[in-house]
Amino acid sequence: MGNNVNRMKWVSAFCSLTVATAVFAGCGKNSDESAGDSGKTGGDSGPVKITVMADLQTTEVPSDKIEKLLEEKTNAQFDIQWVPDGSYDEKFQAAFATGSLPQVVYLKNSASFVLLRDAIKNGQFWEIGPYLKDYPNLKNLNPQILKNTEVGGKIYTLYQERQPARSGLIYRKDWADKLGIPAPKTVDDLYNMLKKFKEADLAGGGKTIPLADRNDLVYGSFKTLSMYFGTPNNWGIQDGKLVPDFMTKGYMDTMKFMKKLRDEGLINQDFPVTSKTDQQNLMYTGRSGAYIGTMGDVKTMQEKTEKNVPGAVFDVTNEIAGVNGKPVTWGLSGYGTLIVFPKSSIKTEAELKKILGVMDQFYAADVANLLKYGVEGEHYTMKDGKVLPVSDSKLIEKEVRPYLNMALADTTNVKPSYYTMPVAEKANTLSNNAEKFMITDPTASLDSKTYNEKGARLQEQIKDATYQFIMGKIDEAGFQAAVKKWQNDGGQKIIDEFNESYKSSGGK
Repeated sequence: MGNNVNRMKWVSAFCSLTVATAVFAGCGKNSDESAGDSGKTGGDSGPVKITVMADLQTTEVPSDKIEKLLEEKTNAQFDIQWVPDGSYDEKFQAAFATGSLPQVVYLKNSASFVLLRDAIKNGQFWEIGPYLKDYPNLKNLNPQILKNTEVGGKIYTLYQERQPARSGLIYRKDWADKLGIPAPKTVDDLYNMLKKFKEADLAGGGKTIPLADRNDLVYGSFKTLSMYFGTPNNWGIQDGKLVPDFMTKGYMDTMKFMKKLRDEGLINQDFPVTSKTDQQNLMYTGRSGAYIGTMGDVKTMQEKTEKNVPGAVFDVTNEIAGVNGKPVTWGLSGYGTLIVFPKSSIKTEAELKKILGVMDQFYAADVANLLKYGVEGEHYTMKDGKVLPVSDSKLIEKEVRPYLNMALADTTNVKPSYYTMPVAEKANTLSNNAEKFMITDPTASLDSKTYNEKGARLQEQIKDATYQFIMGKIDEAGFQAAVKKWQNDGGQKIIDEFNESYKSSGGK
């Protein structure tokens, strides 16, 4: 267990987004009204008692209004412990180290899952794949997303639905229109837009920073830009073998492009140490005109910026061509977080089936919509068959938003949202359309023992070298020296193990 504890210390290094987290524990009995025969547990008719440790991403603990409705709908009894987001990793690590995880564990992100793979292979968690067919909602889960979560070819997790390809460009349309610039279709178009923003000094006083970025090579600008230069998503196939993205020409070309932006003052000089809050404030205050990241951020960006800069108008696009002349973006593995089921707290198969009976209902319409939107008539109304949240944002923040962390369904059986802002609806549509041209990570369902143990730490070496190259502190030879060190410190073993896993899976 000691090795697992040490590995869990690296979870924080990979925490970047922004995905919801919760941990469940449960025992008891599901009702005859739960979805499907497998949800019926027989015997006593009492509710399934479920203890929940949930990631609290708001300033206040929510009221129990939705909790009580959730209990009624699922015939379960919840005991929710809300843990502030900043303390969640520590809380999770402590429970993992002491073997006191609850019965149903929502992992914080995919990095947390990687760090648990050895424990999963060692039999510490239940394999749930054989049971999914017995539940009306679980049997319809996306097989490709489930495959992306496999460990040793077996399914151990449920997943929280998320749009897989959300990244793109958010830019000041009023700036672009003033300068006669259309939506960029290529990297050159994007560069020219940024250059013209700078030359025109549209923020005024020589303070214009065309592109606002932050200290994140994944959810900031770098990874999205790298797709345009032909970089694979984390890992790619070259000459029939898997190689990490930073050993490809596309990655080097991306670093050179980012260095050019920095050298020419087209990006904030200190982006390697800039927080997301400070990055977004560059947009909100009107100093920057472009932002590369989750396109859904455009709604908040429009609302906050127009308060400071009347007349500010944003637009979004993700239809920027890569090296092959076609639009390209990177995609997640299709989930926001994953749920595992510890054998230390779920002792029997019968107990597991009861818990799965409750979790099955989280994908059902009544529960899915409750957790995502709240209560109709109180938290939202219906307009044109779509959900329109009430204008009281503080009410939504207190009573609804925290429960999004517990939601599993994001699209399945969920009512569509009504968009009062056309550009926000456009961002959602573009994200959905991007599934057709997104690049995914071929190692999502593969395994490497060395990666599980050292991958996060070794990746920090590459991250540091990437920033040093962009800032002009090292040249190509210096970066290649960092790659060589990565290989010598365990990286080559990671490459070999992933390729062995890839070969064993039939090269799929």
